Amino acid sequence: MPENTFLIADIGGTNARFALADAAAPGFSQEQTLQCADFPSVEAAIQHYLDDIGARAPEVICLAAAGPLVDNHIKVTNNHWVLTIDDLSAAFATDAVRLMNDFEAIAYSIPVLGDDDCLAVGFPEPRPLPGGDYSVAVVGPGTGLGAVGLRKHGDVLIPIAGEASHGGFAPETRVQLDVLIALREEFDRVSSERLVSGAGLENIYWALGQIHHASLPKLSAREIFAAAQESDEHAAEAVALFFEVLGQFAGNYALALGASDGVYIAGGIVRRYPEMFVNSRFRSGFESKGRHRAIMERIPTQLIMHEQPGLLGASYVAREMAGSL
Repeated sequence: MPENTFLIADIGGTNARFALADAAAPGFSQEQTLQCADFPSVEAAIQHYLDDIGARAPEVICLAAAGPLVDNHIKVTNNHWVLTIDDLSAAFATDAVRLMNDFEAIAYSIPVLGDDDCLAVGFPEPRPLPGGDYSVAVVGPGTGLGAVGLRKHGDVLIPIAGEASHGGFAPETRVQLDVLIALREEFDRVSSERLVSGAGLENIYWALGQIHHASLPKLSAREIFAAAQESDEHAAEAVALFFEVLGQFAGNYALALGASDGVYIAGGIVRRYPEMFVNSRFRSGFESKGRHRAIMERIPTQLIMHEQPGLLGASYVAREMAGSL
């Protein structure tokens, strides 16, 4: 039976990834992915996981999930599960329960990512995080568009969560303006997430078809990327615009937070296409901030290549929780 009883998870709309946090250093083991639809609740899924690996009831529970934390509970996006601190505490007889947004967990992974866990995007070259205080940001498109800041003040890490992706989209080129006008015919309001997400890429592709008066097939985000790799001009234009707008959003977010020590791009969408991303207009969109261009040019940007940064961040938090017991 594993001695480690620090339970962690990264829960999305479809899958829940469970693991046990390592006690000695940030990291995890006994990783297992379960289908959320197979279980009526997160408590049932946790019990199944613990029984399967032969672990006792956890002393610490740290769960990251897609959705905002409101009044000590998370209604998981695109999922029937509702996570509450009280229910988890009662089910497993522990007061050491922490819930957090999935991007907050990724933010906690930043200080413990290894050199091989990130890919530099443009210049300047990445530099080690300062030993003292620092401020960074994490942005990532997936089902939606996640964004979170992380500040270190003294010995304390402070995540800065919010809903920045739901701010209004501000076009910076004529083509982007035309895309906005097309999307306004479909949506009452066009946020950044309407363009920078899986569904957002599909929206861009559709809008470009309207602009060019082209009859384009309805494609998923994955199919649009595949077509772009095969040199389909409409798909390639959509992907180029997608990465450019991602850069603009990431740059705006860095300015708003004062994230001068780095911006990290997370999420499976971008990680699946690193070469396309590195060679895209992301960095030009990031730096294009008028009078503040010189500031932006000094901020390094990196793509997180670690397969499970959410679990890695949750493992960091679980160890901190265990230390305070």
